Amino acid sequence: MIVSHSRDVARSVAALVRDTVSGSTPVAWSGGTEDGGLGTEVGGILAAIRSVYTPAGVAVLVDLGGAETNAEMAIELMPDEARNHLLVCDAPLVEGSIMAAARAAAGAALTEVCRAAEEAGR
Repeated sequence: MIVSHSRDVARSVAALVRDTVSGSTPVAWSGGTEDGGLGTEVGGILAAIRSVYTPAGVAVLVDLGGAETNAEMAIELMPDEARNHLLVCDAPLVEGSIMAAARAAAGAALTEVCRAAEEAGR
């Protein structure tokens, strides 16, 4: 799950991930504001998380601090049983998203998916 302040960046990173990693890993994105501006919106992030959520979990990658805050708020709005299956990864958006999707496609657990994303930035 990709969150960016820019709709174009979020959509493009998601497309890159889909083109790079097997189509077996669902990828969602949320970016920009409802009026087409720069920013992030909790409702859009929540909808995107719900679109790909499974009990295996969702790794959420963000571009800037406000995106992280809104992603965490969206996670808080998920049902109690789902929250333990959602992680915001401290990772570079492009490289981290590709690494996370590759590990997820290989069947890795959510914590391992997030760790792979975070290591992409080192």
